[in-house]
Amino acid sequence: MNDPLVYLNGKFTPISEAHVPVLDRGFIFGDGIYEVIPVYGRKMFRSDQHLARLNRSLAAIGIPNPHSKEEWLKLIAQVMAAHTADDQMVYLQVTRGVAKRAHAFPAEITPTVFIMTNPIVLPNANARANGVVCVSMEDKRWLHCEIKSISLLGNVLAAQNAAEHQATESIQFRDGFLSEASASNVWVVKDGKVIGPPKDNLILEGIRYGLIEELCAAKDIPFEMRRIPRVEVFAADEVFLTSATKEVLAVVKIDDQTIGHGSNAGKPGPIYHQLYAAYQDAKAASPA
Repeated sequence: MNDPLVYLNGKFTPISEAHVPVLDRGFIFGDGIYEVIPVYGRKMFRSDQHLARLNRSLAAIGIPNPHSKEEWLKLIAQVMAAHTADDQMVYLQVTRGVAKRAHAFPAEITPTVFIMTNPIVLPNANARANGVVCVSMEDKRWLHCEIKSISLLGNVLAAQNAAEHQATESIQFRDGFLSEASASNVWVVKDGKVIGPPKDNLILEGIRYGLIEELCAAKDIPFEMRRIPRVEVFAADEVFLTSATKEVLAVVKIDDQTIGHGSNAGKPGPIYHQLYAAYQDAKAASPA
Protein backbone atom coordinates (compact mmCIF):
# COMPACT_ATOMS: atom_id res chain seq x y z
CA MET A 1 0.00 0.00 0.00
CA ASN A 2 1.42 3.37 -1.01
CA ASP A 3 -0.76 5.29 1.44
CA PRO A 4 -1.47 2.87 4.30
CA LEU A 5 -4.29 3.33 6.76
CA VAL A 6 -3.32 4.43 10.27
CA TYR A 7 -5.15 5.32 13.47
CA LEU A 8 -4.79 8.80 14.97
CA ASN A 9 -6.86 10.19 17.83
CA GLY A 10 -10.07 8.30 17.18
CA LYS A 11 -9.94 8.22 13.39
CA PHE A 12 -8.67 5.80 10.75
CA THR A 13 -7.05 7.72 7.92
CA PRO A 14 -4.43 7.35 5.15
CA ILE A 15 -1.01 8.16 6.58
CA SER A 16 -0.62 11.05 4.13
CA GLU A 17 -3.58 12.74 5.81
CA ALA A 18 -2.52 12.04 9.41
CA HIS A 19 -1.22 15.20 11.10
CA VAL A 20 -0.55 16.38 14.65
CA PRO A 21 -0.21 20.01 15.82
CA VAL A 22 3.30 21.41 16.10
CA LEU A 23 2.67 22.01 19.83
CA ASP A 24 2.22 18.31 20.48
CA ARG A 25 4.65 17.54 23.32
CA GLY A 26 5.93 14.53 21.44
CA PHE A 27 7.18 16.86 18.72
CA ILE A 28 8.39 19.63 21.05
CA PHE A 29 9.90 17.56 23.89
CA GLY A 30 9.93 13.92 22.84
CA ASP A 31 7.42 13.56 25.68
CA GLY A 32 5.87 10.22 24.91
CA ILE A 33 6.07 6.45 24.86
CA TYR A 34 6.03 3.90 22.05
CA GLU A 35 5.70 0.15 21.63
CA VAL A 36 6.33 -2.25 18.73
CA ILE A 37 4.48 -5.56 18.39
CA PRO A 38 5.47 -8.20 15.81
CA VAL A 39 2.72 -9.99 13.91
CA TYR A 40 3.15 -13.40 12.27
CA GLY A 41 0.42 -14.85 10.08
CA ARG A 42 -1.85 -12.01 11.27
CA LYS A 43 -1.39 -13.09 14.89
CA MET A 44 0.23 -10.69 17.35
CA PHE A 45 3.20 -12.24 19.15
CA ARG A 46 3.26 -11.80 22.95
CA SER A 47 0.84 -8.87 22.81
CA ASP A 48 0.08 -9.17 26.54
CA GLN A 49 3.71 -8.53 27.40
CA HIS A 50 4.02 -5.66 24.92
CA LEU A 51 0.91 -3.92 26.23
CA ALA A 52 2.06 -4.46 29.83
CA ARG A 53 5.36 -2.76 28.99
CA LEU A 54 3.48 0.08 27.32
CA ASN A 55 1.50 0.54 30.51
CA ARG A 56 4.68 0.49 32.66
CA SER A 57 6.35 3.11 30.50
CA LEU A 58 3.28 5.36 30.49
CA ALA A 59 3.01 5.09 34.27
CA ALA A 60 6.71 5.88 34.67
CA ILE A 61 6.27 9.29 33.04
CA GLY A 62 2.80 10.07 34.35
CA ILE A 63 0.71 9.68 31.19
CA PRO A 64 -2.62 7.93 31.84
CA ASN A 65 -3.13 4.94 29.58
CA PRO A 66 -5.80 6.15 27.11
CA HIS A 67 -7.12 2.64 26.40
CA SER A 68 -7.83 -0.64 28.14
CA LYS A 69 -6.07 -3.77 26.91
CA GLU A 70 -9.22 -4.81 25.06
CA GLU A 71 -9.52 -1.41 23.37
CA TRP A 72 -5.89 -1.49 22.27
CA LEU A 73 -6.30 -4.97 20.79
CA LYS A 74 -9.42 -3.93 18.88
CA LEU A 75 -7.75 -0.82 17.43
CA ILE A 76 -4.61 -2.74 16.48
CA ALA A 77 -6.69 -5.45 14.80
CA GLN A 78 -8.47 -2.83 12.70
CA VAL A 79 -5.20 -1.30 11.52
CA MET A 80 -3.75 -4.75 10.80
CA ALA A 81 -6.81 -5.76 8.80
CA ALA A 82 -6.35 -2.82 6.43
CA HIS A 83 -2.95 -4.15 5.31
CA THR A 84 -2.22 -7.00 2.92
CA ALA A 85 0.91 -8.41 4.61
CA ASP A 86 0.42 -11.42 6.88
CA ASP A 87 3.63 -10.62 8.81
CA GLN A 88 3.64 -7.08 10.16
CA MET A 89 5.27 -4.78 12.69
CA VAL A 90 2.70 -2.72 14.60
CA TYR A 91 3.88 0.62 16.02
CA LEU A 92 1.98 2.34 18.85
CA GLN A 93 2.78 5.83 20.13
CA VAL A 94 1.25 7.85 22.95
CA THR A 95 2.40 11.40 23.68
CA ARG A 96 1.27 13.62 26.52
CA GLY A 97 -0.73 15.69 24.05
CA VAL A 98 -0.98 19.26 22.80
CA ALA A 99 -0.33 22.23 25.07
CA LYS A 100 1.44 25.57 25.27
CA ARG A 101 5.20 24.99 25.39
CA ALA A 102 6.31 24.68 29.01
CA HIS A 103 8.51 22.00 30.51
CA ALA A 104 6.33 20.93 33.45
CA PHE A 105 3.31 18.71 32.80
CA PRO A 106 0.23 20.71 31.76
CA ALA A 107 -3.04 20.02 33.55
CA GLU A 108 -6.06 18.36 31.91
CA ILE A 109 -4.40 17.40 28.66
CA THR A 110 -5.57 14.66 26.28
CA PRO A 111 -2.89 12.20 25.11
CA THR A 112 -2.19 11.83 21.40
CA VAL A 113 -2.59 8.20 20.24
CA PHE A 114 -1.13 6.88 16.99
CA ILE A 115 -1.05 3.36 15.51
CA MET A 116 0.50 2.21 12.25
CA THR A 117 1.82 -1.04 10.82
CA ASN A 118 4.30 -2.08 8.14
CA PRO A 119 5.49 -5.39 6.72
CA ILE A 120 8.05 -6.91 9.10
CA VAL A 121 11.62 -7.10 7.77
CA LEU A 122 13.65 -9.92 9.32
CA PRO A 123 17.36 -10.76 8.88
CA ASN A 124 18.17 -12.37 5.56
CA ALA A 125 19.40 -15.93 5.01
CA ASN A 126 23.04 -14.85 4.88
CA ALA A 127 22.82 -13.14 8.27
CA ARG A 128 21.14 -16.21 9.74
CA ALA A 129 23.71 -18.60 8.31
CA ASN A 130 26.87 -16.60 8.94
CA GLY A 131 26.07 -14.21 11.79
CA VAL A 132 26.67 -10.47 11.85
CA VAL A 133 29.42 -8.01 12.73
CA CYS A 134 28.99 -5.39 15.45
CA VAL A 135 31.04 -2.53 16.87
CA SER A 136 31.43 -1.44 20.47
CA MET A 137 30.97 2.00 21.97
CA GLU A 138 30.48 3.74 25.30
CA ASP A 139 26.86 4.00 26.44
CA LYS A 140 26.21 7.72 26.89
CA ARG A 141 22.42 7.64 27.11
CA TRP A 142 20.31 8.86 30.02
CA LEU A 143 19.75 6.72 33.11
CA HIS A 144 16.15 5.66 32.48
CA CYS A 145 16.65 3.25 29.60
CA GLU A 146 13.94 1.00 31.09
CA ILE A 147 11.33 3.50 29.82
CA LYS A 148 10.44 2.96 26.16
CA SER A 149 10.56 6.65 25.38
CA ILE A 150 10.20 8.23 21.95
CA SER A 151 13.24 10.36 22.91
CA LEU A 152 15.63 8.09 21.03
CA LEU A 153 18.49 10.41 20.07
CA GLY A 154 21.03 8.32 21.99
CA ASN A 155 19.88 5.18 20.19
CA VAL A 156 19.89 7.00 16.86
CA LEU A 157 23.51 8.05 17.37
CA ALA A 158 24.45 4.49 18.32
CA ALA A 159 22.73 3.13 15.20
CA GLN A 160 24.51 5.72 13.08
CA ASN A 161 27.81 4.67 14.61
CA ALA A 162 27.09 1.10 13.50
CA ALA A 163 26.11 2.25 10.01
CA GLU A 164 29.32 4.25 9.62
CA HIS A 165 31.31 1.11 10.48
CA GLN A 166 29.27 -1.12 8.14
CA ALA A 167 28.10 -3.04 11.20
CA THR A 168 24.69 -4.41 12.18
CA GLU A 169 24.67 -2.95 15.70
CA SER A 170 26.62 -0.90 18.21
CA ILE A 171 27.07 -2.92 21.39
CA GLN A 172 27.26 -0.48 24.29
CA PHE A 173 29.18 -0.55 27.56
CA ARG A 174 28.61 1.68 30.57
CA ASP A 175 31.52 2.00 33.02
CA GLY A 176 33.06 -1.16 31.59
CA PHE A 177 29.95 -3.35 31.76
CA LEU A 178 27.62 -4.52 28.98
CA SER A 179 24.33 -2.64 28.69
CA GLU A 180 22.61 -3.20 25.31
CA ALA A 181 22.82 -2.40 21.62
CA SER A 182 21.15 0.54 19.89
CA ALA A 183 17.95 -1.45 19.22
CA SER A 184 18.61 -4.92 20.66
CA ASN A 185 19.34 -6.74 23.87
CA VAL A 186 22.73 -8.48 23.95
CA TRP A 187 23.51 -11.92 25.39
CA VAL A 188 26.71 -13.86 25.89
CA VAL A 189 27.21 -17.62 26.14
CA LYS A 190 29.99 -19.15 28.22
CA ASP A 191 30.42 -22.86 28.93
CA GLY A 192 26.88 -23.54 27.74
CA LYS A 193 25.26 -20.85 29.94
CA VAL A 194 23.29 -17.89 28.55
CA ILE A 195 24.10 -14.69 30.45
CA GLY A 196 22.36 -11.32 30.13
CA PRO A 197 22.64 -7.98 31.92
CA PRO A 198 20.27 -7.49 34.87
CA LYS A 199 16.86 -5.92 34.30
CA ASP A 200 17.44 -2.45 35.71
CA ASN A 201 17.33 1.18 34.59
CA LEU A 202 20.38 0.75 32.32
CA ILE A 203 18.60 -1.35 29.70
CA LEU A 204 15.22 -1.59 28.05
CA GLU A 205 13.85 -4.97 29.03
CA GLY A 206 13.02 -6.39 25.63
CA ILE A 207 9.98 -8.64 25.42
CA ARG A 208 12.39 -11.31 24.23
CA TYR A 209 14.13 -11.02 27.62
CA GLY A 210 11.45 -13.08 29.29
CA LEU A 211 11.11 -15.28 26.21
CA ILE A 212 14.82 -16.18 26.16
CA GLU A 213 14.60 -17.19 29.82
CA GLU A 214 11.57 -19.37 29.04
CA LEU A 215 13.25 -20.97 26.03
CA CYS A 216 16.42 -21.68 28.01
CA ALA A 217 14.35 -23.36 30.72
CA ALA A 218 12.53 -25.47 28.13
CA LYS A 219 15.84 -26.54 26.55
CA ASP A 220 17.66 -27.10 29.88
CA ILE A 221 20.14 -24.35 29.04
CA PRO A 222 21.56 -22.64 32.16
CA PHE A 223 20.50 -18.99 32.38
CA GLU A 224 21.82 -16.10 34.46
CA MET A 225 21.34 -12.34 34.69
CA ARG A 226 24.22 -10.31 36.14
CA ARG A 227 26.64 -7.52 35.36
CA ILE A 228 28.92 -8.59 32.49
CA PRO A 229 32.37 -6.98 32.21
CA ARG A 230 33.54 -5.95 28.75
CA VAL A 231 36.32 -8.55 28.80
CA GLU A 232 33.75 -11.35 29.23
CA VAL A 233 31.86 -10.26 26.14
CA PHE A 234 34.94 -10.45 23.93
CA ALA A 235 35.99 -13.77 25.52
CA ALA A 236 32.53 -15.36 25.14
CA ASP A 237 31.88 -18.62 23.35
CA GLU A 238 28.92 -16.97 21.63
CA VAL A 239 27.24 -13.57 21.52
CA PHE A 240 23.75 -12.98 20.16
CA LEU A 241 21.19 -10.21 19.81
CA THR A 242 17.45 -10.30 20.43
CA SER A 243 14.74 -7.88 19.35
CA ALA A 244 11.34 -7.89 17.67
CA THR A 245 12.89 -7.51 14.20
CA LYS A 246 16.08 -9.54 14.74
CA GLU A 247 14.37 -12.28 16.76
CA VAL A 248 17.58 -14.16 17.72
CA LEU A 249 20.70 -13.24 15.71
CA ALA A 250 24.29 -14.44 16.18
CA VAL A 251 27.18 -11.97 16.47
CA VAL A 252 30.43 -13.39 15.08
CA LYS A 253 32.73 -10.36 15.35
CA ILE A 254 32.86 -7.22 17.51
CA ASP A 255 35.24 -4.49 16.37
CA ASP A 256 38.18 -6.48 14.99
CA GLN A 257 37.80 -9.46 17.33
CA THR A 258 36.28 -12.76 16.31
CA ILE A 259 33.78 -14.24 18.76
CA GLY A 260 34.07 -17.90 19.72
CA HIS A 261 36.77 -20.51 20.01
CA GLY A 262 38.10 -23.45 18.04
CA SER A 263 35.88 -24.77 15.27
CA ASN A 264 33.06 -22.43 16.33
CA ALA A 265 35.14 -19.25 16.06
CA GLY A 266 33.48 -16.68 13.84
CA LYS A 267 30.36 -18.79 13.32
CA PRO A 268 26.87 -18.91 14.85
CA GLY A 269 27.18 -21.32 17.75
CA PRO A 270 25.14 -24.27 19.02
CA ILE A 271 23.25 -22.33 21.70
CA TYR A 272 22.21 -19.74 19.11
CA HIS A 273 20.93 -22.49 16.80
CA GLN A 274 18.91 -24.07 19.63
CA LEU A 275 17.34 -20.79 20.68
CA TYR A 276 16.59 -19.64 17.14
CA ALA A 277 14.78 -22.92 16.44
CA ALA A 278 12.91 -22.67 19.74
CA TYR A 279 11.92 -19.09 18.89
CA GLN A 280 10.40 -20.25 15.61
CA ASP A 281 8.47 -22.93 17.48
CA ALA A 282 7.17 -20.29 19.92
CA LYS A 283 5.96 -18.17 17.01
CA ALA A 284 4.16 -21.12 15.46
CA ALA A 285 2.51 -21.95 18.79
CA SER A 286 1.43 -18.36 19.49
CA PRO A 287 -2.34 -18.03 20.04
CA ALA A 288 -4.39 -15.89 17.69
